[in-house]
Formats: sequence, structure tokens, C-alpha cells
Amino acid sequence: MKTTDRNSLIAIPILILIGLLFALAGSQNGTLIAGVPLFALLVGLTFSIQWLAFIPAYVLQTEKFFDLTGSITYISIITIAVFFSTGVDARSILLWALVVIWAIRLGTFLFSRIKKAGKDDRFDEIKPSFVRFLSVWTIQGLWVTFTMAAALVAITTANRKELDLFALVGFLVWTFGFTIEVVADFQKSRFNANPDNKGKFIQAGLWSRSRHPNYFGEIVLWVGVAIIALPILQGWQWVALISPVFVTLLLTRVSGVPLLEKKADKKWGGQEDYESYKKKTPVLIPRL
Repeated sequence: MKTTDRNSLIAIPILILIGLLFALAGSQNGTLIAGVPLFALLVGLTFSIQWLAFIPAYVLQTEKFFDLTGSITYISIITIAVFFSTGVDARSILLWALVVIWAIRLGTFLFSRIKKAGKDDRFDEIKPSFVRFLSVWTIQGLWVTFTMAAALVAITTANRKELDLFALVGFLVWTFGFTIEVVADFQKSRFNANPDNKGKFIQAGLWSRSRHPNYFGEIVLWVGVAIIALPILQGWQWVALISPVFVTLLLTRVSGVPLLEKKADKKWGGQEDYESYKKKTPVLIPRL
């Protein structure tokens, strides 16, 4: 067995254990279904959806519906949470709406992008390996769980509070982040669609202020969701604040910025205009 396969085989049960512990922590003071915490059931369902989608993905050796499955999971899980939770209030509906709007927008954007490109080259070496490909889908289950944690805990909890200043501030922060992400994605898509820009890198619009404005917007909008959920978190439910922290670490240290920076350096590194752009443009937080 290859080292990469062995590492993936070890990682899968660890990921499941982390998900299990997180499910137990987030279930405190939450809605019960037949004596079982709803939050824990939803975490389990999140992983199950990924594993079911993995089967045809591996058989067909395709990653085309990987991101789409993630978005569908967000929408399904948070909708089920609202439907089965007791005492659903305005805060719950607000959180549900924000997550669904974000998931629909990002899911359709990513699916149309990969449909146009034909594939995602990040999966080229992973797809042939059953264990490695399965580990990626398992990671997506944990990613969905952690990212949506604050909203999911706030919806399934038995503790309720009327909309307040936290809800207003959180909504404004989410709106700001969502707008930044949508505009940045639109600007880059339009830039890449122009034949005259083939082989060039974008450095206009929001991309003149940040090398990754879309990721900045993504982080900000999940901070907004956490702010809305903040007033009703109790005890172990505070673990839900891992949501914006996880998104930040994932995008800035793991799969987002590092991969794209490496890819860009390999493609344009050494070019005077690119080196100048890197020198004057922040990696993430836009310069005013």
C-alpha cells in the first residue's frame, strides 16, 4: 500500500471521531428526536450524504459534482434542522435564509465553472485511489459540519432569544462579505471569459485591492453568521464558534490561498508586472 493511501486510511477514522465528538458537544441543550439529539443526527446525515455521493463518483471517476454535493448538503441539512427543531424563531429563519442563499449561489457558480472546464485537476491523482478519494469526501463532511456549526447549533438549540443588535450586526457583516465574494467571482469570471486575457492574471476591480478578495468575503460572511448565533450559545455549544475560525484556517493555510499562490507563482513568477502586483497587493485583506 502506498504511503498516501495508508495515511488516508488512518485519517478517515480520525475525521469520523472528530465529527462524533463535535456532534456530542453541539447537541447540548438541543432538540431531541426520539431521544436522540437532532444536532448529532444532522452531523451523521452530513457525512452519510458525502459517502453516498462518493460511490457513483468513484465508479465514474468524476469530481464534477463534488462541490455541488457540498452545497446540496448545506441546503438539505439546515432545512431539516428548521423543520424538526422545536420553537423555531426569527433568528433561526434568518440563519437558514443566509446559509441557503450562500449555498445556492456558490454551488451553482462552482458547478458551472467545473462544467465549463471539464475537470478539477486537483483530483487527478486522487480519483484512482479508493481510500484517498473517500477521504476527500469524508473531509467535505467535516468541512460542512464545521462551517455551518454556528447556524446549526443556533437553530437546533432549545434556548431562544428575540432578534437583537447581534442579529442586525451579524446580518450586515454577512451582507458585506457575501457582496464582496459575489462581485469578486463575477469580476474574475468576466476577465477569464475575455479571449484577450488568455494567459494573463486579473489585477483590476476588487483584485487590485486583494489577491484573493473572494476568500476574504467568504471568511467575513461566516463571521456574520457566528455573530447572529452568539447570544444563544451555552456551555459546550460555544464549540460552534469554530465555524469562522475553521473557514479562515482552511482558506489561508490549507486549500485556498496557499494552493492558488503556488499555482500563480509557477505560472507568472519572475514577470515584472506580476512581481509588482504581489508586492503592492495584500494577500487577503483588501487595502483601502
